[in-house]
Amino acid sequence: MATTTFSIRLDENVKKQLDEFCDNIGISTNAAFSLFANKVAKEKRIPFEIADPQSQYHEWILTQLNEREARANSPDTAWYSHDEFWAKVKQL
Repeated sequence: MATTTFSIRLDENVKKQLDEFCDNIGISTNAAFSLFANKVAKEKRIPFEIADPQSQYHEWILTQLNEREARANSPDTAWYSHDEFWAKVKQL
């Protein structure tokens, strides 16, 4: 099998942490990237979840909106006009 050279740029601290991790598990950094590349090529996908930190917040917001919409559509929910609302507040 023919091989080729592949060069990437990494943050210096990330590279250091990667090297330390690979040393701890007994493989080279090159072997780690080869494992990653082979898995991606074989499975045609990134072999781990890539999530935008905002996406978890987005899911929470959607859940909250759906819950509030369900409450708003409930027959037990009372609706007031602006004037009716302030009249009720003044009665408190």
